[in-house]
Amino acid sequence: MSTRRDLPEAPYLAAASGLTSSRIPVWFMRQAGRSLPEYRALRAQNTMMEACFDAELICEITLQPIRRHGVDAAILFSDIVVPLRAAGVDLDIVAAVGPVIANPVRTEADVAVLKSLELARIDAVSDAVRLLVGELGDVPLIGFAGAPFTLASYLVEGGPSKLHERTKAMMLAQPATWHALMEVLTDLTIAFLKVQLDAGVDAVQVFDSWAGTLSLADYRTFVLPHSSRVFAGVADYGVPMTHFGVGTAELLGAMAEATGRRPKTVVGVDWRTSLADAATRVGAGTALQGNLDPVVLLAGWPVTEKAARAVVDDGRRALGAGASGHIFNLGHGVSPTTDPGLLTDLVELVHSL
Repeated sequence: MSTRRDLPEAPYLAAASGLTSSRIPVWFMRQAGRSLPEYRALRAQNTMMEACFDAELICEITLQPIRRHGVDAAILFSDIVVPLRAAGVDLDIVAAVGPVIANPVRTEADVAVLKSLELARIDAVSDAVRLLVGELGDVPLIGFAGAPFTLASYLVEGGPSKLHERTKAMMLAQPATWHALMEVLTDLTIAFLKVQLDAGVDAVQVFDSWAGTLSLADYRTFVLPHSSRVFAGVADYGVPMTHFGVGTAELLGAMAEATGRRPKTVVGVDWRTSLADAATRVGAGTALQGNLDPVVLLAGWPVTEKAARAVVDDGRRALGAGASGHIFNLGHGVSPTTDPGLLTDLVELVHSL
């Protein structure tokens, strides 16, 4: 393990750890990306996959929103399918589509092939983390990975899906095959997070982006044991750990359960659920992250300011309802058409509150 940086004054780490922070910390999911002209200039010369496996590009893209917006945390530039690609899965990220899998996983035999997956060609990620730790000063760096269910959904569907029909069909009709697939992906997720943690990230976030497609009963049966093993697998590092999904109002309690409700755990909340309500669902002692609707940013500054103030007020109510901290964020990622100047103004506003 690497030696952890000592960042006692970092508001993000304080809020995530249940400590008093000097201000409301704010960062944005997808802050390093398509909304920034400097990012688009770099990407014009490189594919997404090329950028994700180039340490210097990873470092530069991760730093861009820190320089521009003054957010309280950086998140490593990467993609949730990077560990799959690094382990040899034939996939690509197609513009305007997303991850596309050349050979979808549909049968027990397909899963058997995946059982030999091991991370390789991942030095660029650890090298980028070490570069960033040296560049970021007192700004924490968040590492991340996709949760096993969300990775499984891409593998089974062959790409993005609205209804996740094939995924749920395998889960319900072939439970042994499903759990075998999830075991493989859980091991891969833990390994990918450990690469980042060993290189020096200050916190991690697990994205279960598509878990909201499930009922609570199915989540508990088919997902929770595997997500729990992910968090248990990296808990000894002692860093803040965040669990996030979209459309997961009914799952928030179970998602908090997956973190083990250990110290320094955070549950991300999308814009559909108030933070105060989320606090009662998650249970006392866990910090919350969120949850401005990203589309609000497209409605101009007066609307954004009003909505941001409402999120901050809701965060205060959540603290009163037992949440151990509040980290201001969006309820999902920054839209590509967002005005970067508005994001900078939003950071200044939240800090002033």
